[in-house]
Amino acid sequence: MKKLLSTTLLLMVSGLWAAAQEVPQIANVMARQTTSLNGEWNYIVDVQEEGYYDYRMNPMRSGFFVNAKPQRPEDLIEYDFDKNPTLKVPGDWNTQDDRLFFYEGTVWYKKSFEYHPQAGKRTLLYFGAVNYDAHVYVNGQKAGHHQGGFTPFNYDVTDFMKDGENVVIVKVDNKRHAEDVPTQIFDWWNYGGITRDVCLVTVEPTYVENYKLQLKSLEGRLVNFSVKLNREEAGILVTLSIPELKIKKTLTTAADGTASISMKAKPQLWSPENPKLYKVEIKLGEETICDEIGFRTIETKGKQILLNGQPIFLKGISIHEEKPNGGGRANSTEDAHTLLSWAKELGCNFVRLAHYPHNEYAVREAERMGMLVWSEIPCYWTIAWTNPDTYANAERQLTNMILRDQNRANVIIWSVANETPHSEARDAFLSKLAKRARALDDSRLISMAMEVISASNYHNKLQDNMHEYVDVVSFNQYIGWYRDVNDAPKMTWEIPYEKPVIISEFGGGARYGLHGEKNQRWTEEFQENLYQENTAMLDKIDGLAGTTPWILKDFRSPRRVLTGIQDFYNRKGLFSDNGEKKKAFFVLKDWYSKK
Repeated sequence: MKKLLSTTLLLMVSGLWAAAQEVPQIANVMARQTTSLNGEWNYIVDVQEEGYYDYRMNPMRSGFFVNAKPQRPEDLIEYDFDKNPTLKVPGDWNTQDDRLFFYEGTVWYKKSFEYHPQAGKRTLLYFGAVNYDAHVYVNGQKAGHHQGGFTPFNYDVTDFMKDGENVVIVKVDNKRHAEDVPTQIFDWWNYGGITRDVCLVTVEPTYVENYKLQLKSLEGRLVNFSVKLNREEAGILVTLSIPELKIKKTLTTAADGTASISMKAKPQLWSPENPKLYKVEIKLGEETICDEIGFRTIETKGKQILLNGQPIFLKGISIHEEKPNGGGRANSTEDAHTLLSWAKELGCNFVRLAHYPHNEYAVREAERMGMLVWSEIPCYWTIAWTNPDTYANAERQLTNMILRDQNRANVIIWSVANETPHSEARDAFLSKLAKRARALDDSRLISMAMEVISASNYHNKLQDNMHEYVDVVSFNQYIGWYRDVNDAPKMTWEIPYEKPVIISEFGGGARYGLHGEKNQRWTEEFQENLYQENTAMLDKIDGLAGTTPWILKDFRSPRRVLTGIQDFYNRKGLFSDNGEKKKAFFVLKDWYSKK
């Protein structure tokens, strides 16, 4: 009897812990019925992870995640979330607590809130991003574990929710590891925390998990629509409406829970000059999902990039997801609008959102403002190419980036890597990612930021085995900064591939307000001269279809330690962190005005 009771209890516990599960990313969470969990969260800094491991480094059954309270005067509980200070979510801990500016490790977050589940409906717990390793608990029970700092994830927590007060606790760990994506070293600030929105999403048991609506062909203006439910279920009716185009179609799902249709339409084409978006409604039962979607085509022809069938020069700039005027992780439409407005001042029609998927607000704001987008995952520098778990992590980030933003007309390039050293293992890893991207979305271009690091007699030749997997050949070059200072006029370039070329990075550092001769490092005059010589050099490259110089504004990096000049900022920005224009800004602006 005792054995039977023990077995029954074990099954009950196992079933309880299995009740929550990670489910595929839900599309367009902004249009769903949500309850925001943004705001103040209590936090505990846990340097030795005593809230998770015992003193022999074994995971505990009752760590900080149970949110225990003393029940008797003699009870020993050595933590109390409610007595601890709070951090704003979304946000990073580095810029909210001076003690944590350089901190890399574990911080526990706790949010208490009132919630009243709706009968017959499911509840998803959605995170826009957590950097980097997240263990999520709801009312003391584990919902799941996620790795990766820049893409959304969500759990079905229906069976964990209570009618009344609920508690979500998240163990966040931003320590760097060699097998992670990105790996141990990278040239940006490792902002830790719950850096993007958190919300509860109320859905029906059967709901629209994702959908895709795109202009497939200019000839006949053929528009394709597909929809995927969260479960394999046949006979479910889904209605697509685009009122301005007088389109209303009802689809019936097949046994796998998907449906698709092709239809003729004559939309105005989205472009930087005319960023036209159409109101779209997708209805399943009682839920109507509203979106704004633009229609355009992107392709290559020889060494040209064609937008809507016409050649375009991509006048771009690279951007990090960092707030203007003080740093910290950018996480709002207001942040995005400020940064993109600075890019507009430069004359840009294109931005490279480096070196990881930026938040959805930024991509959507860029779309509204008529800015084309390059979006990439953080396969940066020295990835653990032969580790299967590392590849699975990278593929997951790539997949979630594409599934989140596949309906954004302005996203024209998926990038799989940046400045990765050549090897057979690297080629196998990245080619597999490129194939995955194309399988998920064949309506956009594939690229990666390669590098050219040496020259013989000032002749630079790009050689990269990844050329056969990309549509656009892109590479970083730092003539005048990391190599060959003052030698840009002597340089020639050979790109032996019949594909368009994007110079994905070039530039050099300057501290705003520091002036001197043009050969004096860190002065605005040095950076100005570098841009003058580089733009003249780039004009000679056959097939040049665009550039994204490095970078829009100064950004924080722990690798930049030169006191009085860098002070933990990468100073390659054309703007200072406070939005002040350096002299090189005007060189690039003038060059773009003639393109």
